[in-house]
Amino acid sequence: MPFHIAIDASRSTNPQPTGTEYYSLRLIQALCAANEQRAQPHQISLYLRDNPPGGLFPDWPRAQKIVIPLPRLWTHIRLAAALWQARPDITFVPAHTLPALFPGPAIATVHDLGFKRFPAEHPPMQRAYLEAATRYSQARAAIVLADSQATAEDLRRFYGASEDKIRVVYPGVDGERLRATRADVATARARYELPERYFLFVGTLQPRKNIKRLVQAFARWQQEQDDSETALALAGGTGWLFEESWLKGARAVKRLGYIDAADKAGLLRGAIALVFPSLWEGFGFPAVEAMHAGAPVIASKTSSLGEIVGDAGLQVDPLSVAEIAEAMRRCSVEEALRRELIQKGRQRAQSFTWAAAAKQLLDAFAALGAPS
Repeated sequence: MPFHIAIDASRSTNPQPTGTEYYSLRLIQALCAANEQRAQPHQISLYLRDNPPGGLFPDWPRAQKIVIPLPRLWTHIRLAAALWQARPDITFVPAHTLPALFPGPAIATVHDLGFKRFPAEHPPMQRAYLEAATRYSQARAAIVLADSQATAEDLRRFYGASEDKIRVVYPGVDGERLRATRADVATARARYELPERYFLFVGTLQPRKNIKRLVQAFARWQQEQDDSETALALAGGTGWLFEESWLKGARAVKRLGYIDAADKAGLLRGAIALVFPSLWEGFGFPAVEAMHAGAPVIASKTSSLGEIVGDAGLQVDPLSVAEIAEAMRRCSVEEALRRELIQKGRQRAQSFTWAAAAKQLLDAFAALGAPS
């Protein structure tokens, strides 16, 4: 007999999604599509804070969309009340915040514990909320999905989470949307007024992303290569604690702001390399997107990035400006290395698909009593 699965889909409708919101949307889409192919599909209820744009969620026969608006405390008041009324067999929340009180077993995703690793780089109120919500959710959930082995290890280290309840489920990346032609590259360069040669960073400009050292490494590369034409393009909005001073000391640093999704493939493919020396990541979507698009990847060897990138990119110590600059030098002058990294990256990127993630989530439902 099929089961009733309630899903918090409130994070899936943001027109400018962050990593967590992108994860929520794409995993829900893949899950609902896979569910329709089952011999005995589950009944899925998608709970939303606002009406989704047309086409965001197809009209799946076994998935209903339920809009329950509330401006504040939506999870703990509005969603909780809906769950008490519906009494689903399983609740899935694709983030770290389960309602304070609700019936039945649950599965929650914990993306990363960066706020534990770098507490000073989060606003105090946000840090307190993340701490309380994550501690409660990992304890209340029957199964916790972790985006990487690094996040799984942090759950065990900081909260003593049981090995039995943690499942590492790598997110997917939309490879088919990251194929770019030379025309796409030219269009993206023109739109963002970039020179022919540029390094690219993609992500929110905040302390954890290590922007200051990235710019310092670029300045060092410029000096060693005697190059003032090549640019460093920073794609992403500004986050908490961003400082303009991070961008000082180097020429041709260009802030692109939040880029349109249609431009991402062209920007990535046209780059000398994606430079992603983040201090801590639960997964690192930009690195996998770059591998799909055909851009060499320079990434930190710390947190999840080491396990995600493997030998398909150049791994650096994010605290070492010299290592980051040397990796940039190699990608800018060693064409054989670039070709090798592009080939390995495309192969590596095939390991991360939403279909595989959806199957693992269905397996998690099965472990709580739903038919496999």
